[in-house]
Amino acid sequence: MCGIVGYVGDKQAARFLIEGLTKLEYRGYDSAGIAVYNGESDAIRVEKSVGRLAELEKKIDSNVPVGCMGIGHTRWATHGGPSDLNSHPHTDCTGDFAVVHNGIIENYLALKEELIEAGHVFKSETDTEVLPHLLETYYEGDFEAAVRKVLRRIEGSYSIVFMSKADPDTLICTKQDNPLVIGLGEGENFIASDIPAIIARTRRTYIINDGEVAVVKKDSVWITNRRGEPITKKVFEVNWNAEAAEKGGYEHFMLKEIHEQPKAVRDTLSGRIAKDDSAVILDELKWTAEYVNSFSKVFIIACGTAYHAGLVGKYYIENLARVPVEVDIASEFRYRKPIIDDNTLTIVVSQSGETIDTLAALKEAKRLGSKTMAVTNVVGSSIAREADQVVYTWAGPEIAVASTKAYTTQLIVMFLLGAYMAGLRGTVEDSRMRELLGKLRNIPAQISETLEDVDPIKAFAQQYGYNDDVFFLGRALDYHVALEGSLKLKEISYIHAEAYAAGELKHGTLALITRGIPVVALATQRSVYEKTLSNIKEVKARDAVVIGVAAKGDTELHKYTDHVIFVPETDELLIPLLTVLPLQLLAYYTALTRGCDVDKPRNLAKSVTVE
Repeated sequence: MCGIVGYVGDKQAARFLIEGLTKLEYRGYDSAGIAVYNGESDAIRVEKSVGRLAELEKKIDSNVPVGCMGIGHTRWATHGGPSDLNSHPHTDCTGDFAVVHNGIIENYLALKEELIEAGHVFKSETDTEVLPHLLETYYEGDFEAAVRKVLRRIEGSYSIVFMSKADPDTLICTKQDNPLVIGLGEGENFIASDIPAIIARTRRTYIINDGEVAVVKKDSVWITNRRGEPITKKVFEVNWNAEAAEKGGYEHFMLKEIHEQPKAVRDTLSGRIAKDDSAVILDELKWTAEYVNSFSKVFIIACGTAYHAGLVGKYYIENLARVPVEVDIASEFRYRKPIIDDNTLTIVVSQSGETIDTLAALKEAKRLGSKTMAVTNVVGSSIAREADQVVYTWAGPEIAVASTKAYTTQLIVMFLLGAYMAGLRGTVEDSRMRELLGKLRNIPAQISETLEDVDPIKAFAQQYGYNDDVFFLGRALDYHVALEGSLKLKEISYIHAEAYAAGELKHGTLALITRGIPVVALATQRSVYEKTLSNIKEVKARDAVVIGVAAKGDTELHKYTDHVIFVPETDELLIPLLTVLPLQLLAYYTALTRGCDVDKPRNLAKSVTVE
């Protein structure tokens, strides 16, 4: 989740750019930069630095860029590791145009090849750099017209601010699936990716919608749609305080990140499914059928929430690619003398890429001769550097200790990996692959739908939030999701919560079921649906209170439960991406009921870097 700021007015731009970026530091970043137009020298000066904003401030301390128009950016690396060259803003060959960008340009490789062939010279590894070079190509004296031509060429999700030396009083911005706001001042206007950057300067804003293009001058803001037709915007008056603004108006970062999941999943899918839904595209791997067929076994190694994602990943890879998979807790892996050779693929999963146990397990697997791959959210992290290959989740930074959007994006990557391997091995029929990938495209919208109605979940949290024990049940993929739901509840509400494979009830667990105890039962896997209903009847016979989780259209589950939470219907392989959402929300609202510190649960840290 990169940060964007822009300024045009009659004051010095650099001061606001640094101030605004400072207000966006909570979003997480690995580098920062600004570009300011100096009218006296008639040049755009770009200054950027890897690391914290303090490094950039130190760099310009004795020679602050002068000028009344500028753009700034804090980068969360996706394409290319953290470095000065990969930092934004990016410029064209002439230095006449500068651009900052959040999101992903899906077709940047094809555009880059086209531009290089035309003689353009690139300095970075980023997808963003194609934008100023395209602008240079199309500029014929009309800045806005050139920007519109650029927008017709690009595909993906983004928020972008364009700056031109030839138009020293104009910034042009647009968005698609990424947030962007314009702050309205007196003799000055502001652009930002989030309200905290501008809240100290103005509370009057325009919230930009997808496909809108804004031409921003110091005394005017002109907004049109992609076709150039004018749009009348209503001024949005911000009434949040600064702390609430950082959280986007949400009470906690965890809740904000739960609601960011549609975007996080959309970004992680971006550019990774063929347009006709026939195949998965993982350009970062470039595996061959021969390479994939050499795997005799796959290990998935992780900790905590990432371990639960690995369990779902095992199901995906075995079901789709028909390769045996073993999932191990990273802290146990090194100490059991695992059987590994050069025909083994070891996949390590870590949100931060710095989890010490996972890093140590990765090194051990390499020592034993395994091929290695990392699934992580942080470009340039220790695990990303150590693994032979990396597939990134593009979830953006997670601030809350309890992981939410990192988990769902890890599931997305695991599914993509299973489908990618299946495509190379020929283990899934073409019609089935198209069906699955077509449904996968719908998941972000279905996540949004699932998050719309939280009132029943709030009511359950208030009604049962003071119980000392809660049980979660499920079979097959439902069981793996139940494990994650149980972990979420215990880590932020401090309730003793346990998840069990429903078929294990008779093997000891049933002794713990007593009158009034809440049981959350997932029942979405059609292949074991009747068996799950039998297990639910067993706990109901012992007077448990059962909250069922089912797909819409299920007309049976309510007969055997006290309450039912419905999620949109999809393929049972993909439904974990939806069923985990009410469990995240249940944990969140239960923690609120109990007065717990949701974002900073006791005894826990976001990144575990000690054994």
